[in-house]
Amino acid sequence: MHIGLTGGASSAEKLIDQAKRAEDEGFSAMWYPGGGPGDALLAMVGAATSSLEIGTSIVQTYPCHPSLMAQRAGGIAAAMGRPGFVLGIGPSHEPVIEGVYDMAYSHPGRHTEEYVDILMPLLDGEHVDYAGEDLSYHGMGGATRPAHPVPVLIAALGPRLLRVAGEKADGTVLWMGNAKAIESHVRPRIDEAAAAAGRPTPRVVAGLPVAVHDDVDEARAVAAEQFVVYGTLPNYQRLLAHGDVDGPAEAAIVGDEASVATQLQGLLDAGASDVWAAPFPVGDDRSGSRNRTRALLRELANS
Repeated sequence: MHIGLTGGASSAEKLIDQAKRAEDEGFSAMWYPGGGPGDALLAMVGAATSSLEIGTSIVQTYPCHPSLMAQRAGGIAAAMGRPGFVLGIGPSHEPVIEGVYDMAYSHPGRHTEEYVDILMPLLDGEHVDYAGEDLSYHGMGGATRPAHPVPVLIAALGPRLLRVAGEKADGTVLWMGNAKAIESHVRPRIDEAAAAAGRPTPRVVAGLPVAVHDDVDEARAVAAEQFVVYGTLPNYQRLLAHGDVDGPAEAAIVGDEASVATQLQGLLDAGASDVWAAPFPVGDDRSGSRNRTRALLRELANS
């Protein structure tokens, strides 16, 4: 089972140690929310490992023009010196883009599609002559073409961006999309778009909180508190609704070892390509809780 983990640490040394441990234990990827520690440290982590995917989930598109994003991706890929960097991008959410950056969030779907229309050819080293309603670029991407291909995954939660992810990018990286949402909403739409465009079957990375804990009610109560913000954002609310759950606590994967293993396999059976597991602790023994969850994930990653 292809299982990646959430990455992040307080220093470069700890980041590298964390990634090396994950690789040694058989995990397939580290996913860094919001781009994580920054381009230079992501490149350092990638260079210090040999097979581990280094993925962003996600880098916000609004504050960074696609030409600059292509340069950043090319720099990370070159510094890693090997394949394995995966660029996850997305428009984020209205409270962030308008509240933090004071930028208009009126057309996130159009903005993201135009972003991809510029970014993808630049990553292939092609000349771009593009004038959109939100974004434009006229120039050559050859100087920034990565030494190794950089797959692009879009945080695609709704129909338009699922179409874009299948038609123009390499797939999607999800957060809070359970098996039902993947099977009924994500996989059919993204596959249809890819097939119509003559592109390969898109990748679907399923990201969810995970806790191995015998008391399911207690685990869901912790998840409800820790991940409450995702239930307040309209983009996630729609994806949760497709999964027929009321909030993040119900989407989280919790239970004993057998139950969690079954639920994770259910994501793959529903159409996920691989899993991005975000372990969270439950109970007074936080370290013991994390270790129990990681032990199961490690076992499944090597199965």
